[in-house]
Amino acid sequence: MSSPLTAKISHDEAAGAWFLHSGIQEPQGGAARYYRADLERNLRVSTEITGYSVSALVWLYGRSGNAGYLDAATQASAFLVDHAWMESPGIWPYEYPDDGSAESLAYFFDTGIIIRGLLALWRVTGDQKWLDAAVRGGQSFAHFRSGDVFHPILRLPSCEALPYTAQWSRGPGCYQLKSAMAFRDLAAVTGRADFRESWEQALRWSLDHADEFLPAETPSKTMDRLHAYSYFLEAILQEPERAEVRDALRTGIERVSAFLRSIRDDFERSDVNGQLLRVRILADAAGVVELDLAEATEEAARIPLFQTAADAGKRFAGGYCFGRRDGQLIPHSNPVSTAFCLQALDMWSDYQAGHKLDASSVI
Repeated sequence: MSSPLTAKISHDEAAGAWFLHSGIQEPQGGAARYYRADLERNLRVSTEITGYSVSALVWLYGRSGNAGYLDAATQASAFLVDHAWMESPGIWPYEYPDDGSAESLAYFFDTGIIIRGLLALWRVTGDQKWLDAAVRGGQSFAHFRSGDVFHPILRLPSCEALPYTAQWSRGPGCYQLKSAMAFRDLAAVTGRADFRESWEQALRWSLDHADEFLPAETPSKTMDRLHAYSYFLEAILQEPERAEVRDALRTGIERVSAFLRSIRDDFERSDVNGQLLRVRILADAAGVVELDLAEATEEAARIPLFQTAADAGKRFAGGYCFGRRDGQLIPHSNPVSTAFCLQALDMWSDYQAGHKLDASSVI
């Protein structure tokens, strides 16, 4: 599990090969939550991670023109639409299949990530099937709504809200705005006022509550929350003309950078580096926050250290590890870390080349 990756192949090519050939995408099209290298097996298929994989594969297709990426994205989308979707009550479950071994759940966050993946594929292919499925997914958000908030998790099939806990993903929070970007995307495509108002509602609530999210009670848990808080920053990038958004981006970038650097010697997540670098680049492109070149350069240099080398074996080579604890790589390779890191390095390359960058393309 040596690192960094050998220079004989680009980070995109290596990560793309991992998506296509590692087995992280199961034969039916769904993507596993992550690959446990220590146990040499995948975890169960996750609908959220499959949605992220669709977006990543479409991104890789756009960068390379390799039709294999588009084929894999189509297979993953077909799994989500034709197999994972529950016609009654009309929702995507958390994991698939439901074998009765665990409580059956649905997540608000997962729903938005799936919708955005389907829309990414629809924009490339023009296939109405993916747009129709994305709209159905948008309508399923109604199951989660409760006044001004969206319940994070529902029990299935009753759609009863799961009680909140102190764990960040088990309660409402500003991180949910990343999923709510699906409302904004659907409003732009369909012209529906209800989708637009839902986005505005989620945006207002998240801006009002973002300061409550950091820090957590321990440094390790704070690192996990940096990942989630970065979702909020990625989402507000969609509205850079608003004064309150500009203020939140300036403050948020400084906070994530400071916490990341103070904690990383003990525990560092690869995705936080990738997310922060993407936000920096896109905030600079929007004219909101001038890019701190020294810190961005440092983050861009750390990201490749999490990508496994070409000699690590087909199941692991090219993917990005979840993180590093006490200087040792954590042997979990997953699509989200891989997607965020590869896109961050692509955006960094584009920034250095002076290319135009679009915040709506964030995976």
